[in-house]
Amino acid sequence: MTRHDEPSHAHEDGAHLDALLADANAELSALLDALIDVNAGWADLTARQPAPDGSAAPERADLTGALGVEVSGELLERALTHRSYAFENGGLPTNERLEFLGDSVLGLVVTDTLYRGHPDVTEGQLAKLRAAVVNMRALAGVAQDLGVGPCIRLGRGEEATGGREKASILADTLEALIGAVYLDQGLDAASALVHRLFDALIIRSAELGAGLDWKTSLQELTALEELGVPDYHVWESGPDHHKTFRASVHVGGTAFGSGEGRSKKEAEQQAAEAAWHAIRRIAAARRVMAGQEDAESSTAGLATAEPRKRRG
Repeated sequence: MTRHDEPSHAHEDGAHLDALLADANAELSALLDALIDVNAGWADLTARQPAPDGSAAPERADLTGALGVEVSGELLERALTHRSYAFENGGLPTNERLEFLGDSVLGLVVTDTLYRGHPDVTEGQLAKLRAAVVNMRALAGVAQDLGVGPCIRLGRGEEATGGREKASILADTLEALIGAVYLDQGLDAASALVHRLFDALIIRSAELGAGLDWKTSLQELTALEELGVPDYHVWESGPDHHKTFRASVHVGGTAFGSGEGRSKKEAEQQAAEAAWHAIRRIAAARRVMAGQEDAESSTAGLATAEPRKRRG
């Protein structure tokens, strides 16, 4: 290599380096754009995921709206804290004391409503009516309608076994929420909440029979209508920790209702309720038709009857 060739090679090396730097800058720019897209996607995904405390943060706002009453953040958090989460996080306060309070408030409001609404009903029957409203299955159904499940702070073990859909956890959390409303807003607000959530159940409980459950009521109705004994068919599906049960009820070989639930009892009760309403409608329609036929027969009899002869 001669000395006069060095500037030419130096120029070529500089051009090559500039090209490499330009390519690197382009790749870096593309990488930064990709990172921006990833961060945006992650932010959107995070907003949809359960909060670090085991509950879904966006759903809490929906729950507050469904309750129709504001509750302080601290009380709301306490009401949604299951003991499994508290145990796994250093012994935090649980919702059990609020549950105890809410159970009393719920019982008082429902009892007062039944007492005033049924002045001729005995004490024993009032107790049965209250039990038809204030029970785990009924409370869990109300809690599911409110969207309580996704908001509960659960431990990993309960989360893994479907705790957000367990009737006992849903019912207890709903009572804790009622207790929180009572502490934060007073008895009037808590009473108004109970009426919004349970008045329909209170009215429906009056339709039930002596046993105050739908299976007993259906059996009483089918006996009254002389239709035979209800026959239940139940199927189950899903893993052991998250089973779903489906039931249908047949009377006289005809299917009148079906239901679904997390337990065999719940599925059968739903099927019995559907069948009870279906048979009541059919029986009522038959009575109307029978009444019309009797009326038509009476009218036809009067029209064809011979007039009495006058005595001369």
